[in-house]
Amino acid sequence: MPHKITVEHLFESGHRLPHLGGKCVSLHGHSWSVAVTVGAPQLNSAVTVVEFGALKAGLRRWIDEHLDHATMLGACDRLIAPLIAEGSRVFRFGAEHPADAAEELAIGLSWPTVEAVAVLLGRVAESTLADLPCAEGTRVERVLVRETRLNTAVYEPMTPR
Repeated sequence: MPHKITVEHLFESGHRLPHLGGKCVSLHGHSWSVAVTVGAPQLNSAVTVVEFGALKAGLRRWIDEHLDHATMLGACDRLIAPLIAEGSRVFRFGAEHPADAAEELAIGLSWPTVEAVAVLLGRVAESTLADLPCAEGTRVERVLVRETRLNTAVYEPMTPR
C-alpha cells in the first residue's frame, strides 16, 4: 500500500508462559510497546488514510481497559482464579467461553506470548478501523509489539479487511 500511518502506545502488563518452561514459567511483567501501521491504496476525500486521533483513541482505550496493569494468562492457567479472588484484573487468552467481547479477540491464541499479543492487537486494530471512516481498502498492515528492549514480535495480516 502506498499510503501508511503508524500509531503507537505503551502499557504495563504481567504474564507467564508455563508451557515454555524456563524463566517465563514465573509470573512477571513488562513495559510493552505497540506500533500499528495501517495502509490504504489511496487517500480518502479528507486526504487521509484514517484520522490519527480516532485510531489512536480506539486502540489506546481498548488496551487501557483490558491489558494495562492487568495480567495476561492462558485460559487454562491455574493462577486465574486466585488472582481474580484477590481483585486482580486478568485477561484470558484462548478461552473456550470468553468472558466478554474483548476476550473473543483472543480466541485461538492459547498463551500470551509476544507473538500472540501482536495478533491480538492486530485484531483490536481491525475492529477499531471497522468503526471509523477510512480510505477505501484501508487495512492493518503491520503490528510490532515489544515486550523488552530486545524482544519484539511482528504480525503482518495476510488478508485485507
